[in-house]
Amino acid sequence: MSESPLPRLLLFVPTRRRASETFIRANLRGLGEQAVVVCGDERPWRGDRLRLLYGLAVLVSKACSRLGLHRLATAVVSPVAVRLCRRERPEVVLAEFGFHAVRLMELVPRTGLPLIVHFRGSDASSRRHFQALAGRYRRLFQLAAAIVVKSEPMRERLLALAGPEAGRLRVLVSPSGADPELFHGGSPAAAPPTFLAVGRFVAKKGPLQTLEAFAQAAASRPALRLVMVGDGPLLPRCRERAEALGVAGRVSFAGVEPPGRIAERMRRSRALLQHSLTAPDGDQEGSPVVVMEAQLSGLPVVATRHAGIPEVVLDGRSGHLVAEGDVAAMAMAIAQLADDPAAAAAMGACGRERALAHFTVAHHLAALRQLIQDTARAARG
Repeated sequence: MSESPLPRLLLFVPTRRRASETFIRANLRGLGEQAVVVCGDERPWRGDRLRLLYGLAVLVSKACSRLGLHRLATAVVSPVAVRLCRRERPEVVLAEFGFHAVRLMELVPRTGLPLIVHFRGSDASSRRHFQALAGRYRRLFQLAAAIVVKSEPMRERLLALAGPEAGRLRVLVSPSGADPELFHGGSPAAAPPTFLAVGRFVAKKGPLQTLEAFAQAAASRPALRLVMVGDGPLLPRCRERAEALGVAGRVSFAGVEPPGRIAERMRRSRALLQHSLTAPDGDQEGSPVVVMEAQLSGLPVVATRHAGIPEVVLDGRSGHLVAEGDVAAMAMAIAQLADDPAAAAAMGACGRERALAHFTVAHHLAALRQLIQDTARAARG
C-alpha cells in the first residue's frame, strides 16, 4: 500500500551546515518533493530576493539574540517568513530547532498556518538556548500546533515549561533513528577487544571520561585498544591526557569520518563507548544517533543514564549503563565486555533486534509524516 501524499510543507532550517547533518538530511530526503526548504543563511540565492532577504534577516536576528534582544530577533525574521509562506502556499510549516522556531513563530497568527517545531538537544537544555529563551518558548508553545522531541526527558522538560498549553500541544517523541542498510554486520565475539567512541570532542559527549575509563580497564589488559572518531575543542586535552595515562600508543584519534567509514569501524569493534553527560552550560543530548547506529550494527553499548539513552539501550541486555561521571563503573563495564566476547555478542544481537523494531530512520519518518498529515487535517477543520 503506497503512502498518502504529504501536504505541501515549508521547512525552515537554521543553516546549510545544519541541513547537512545526518539526522536532518534524512528528514529532507524522507519528506519528499512536497517539502520546500529554506535555510537561514540563504545568501547564495542571488536569483531569489525573498530568500536572500530571509537570510539577511536571520543574520540580523542572531546579532539581536546575542545581545539578549529576543523579541527584536523575532520581529526581524517573522515578516519575511510570512512573505515566504504567502508565496509558497504550504499547508504546514516545520521549523528545525526551538531557537530558530522562536524567530518564525509570529507567522502563525499572521497566516493561520500550523507550525510544528522539531527540538533536537541543546535547544531544549542549554542555558544559551533553553534558559535564555524560556519566555519566548512559552509564547512559542501558545502558537505551535505540535512539537517533536527526541526523548521522554526532553518531552517532560518542555511540557513543564509550556504550562497550561501542554494539554493542547500535539507531542511526538521520536528519536531520529539510523540506517539499517548501512549499519549492520557487527561481530563483537569475532572482533578484537577494540572499543569505539564517535562524537564531537565537547563536554556533553564526555570524551575525557571515556578515555579515563578505557585507561582503567586497559591497565591489566594489554590487548585493549580505543579508537576515537571526531573533532572538537577538547581533542588537544584528550591527546595530552592519553599521554599522561600511559595509553597514547593504544588510543587512535581518527578525526572526522564519513558514515560509511564509521559503519566499517563498528563491524570491527567489540563495543561502542558513549559517556554522555550534562555539560557545565546545561547542554544535554537528545537521543544520540551513534548509539542507535551501534545497536543496529549489532554492537553492545557502554553509556550513561543520560537523556534518551536509557530508552535505546537496555541496561544488562543490550549494553551497560552507568551514572554520569562514574568512570570506575564504566571501566568495569568495558572490562566485562573485553573479557567475555560471547556476552558482548549476545548484547549486540539484542540491541540490533530492538533497534530494527524501533530506531530506524524509516520508523522516525513514518511517525513524522503521520504527524504532519494529522496537523494539516486538524487545520482544515
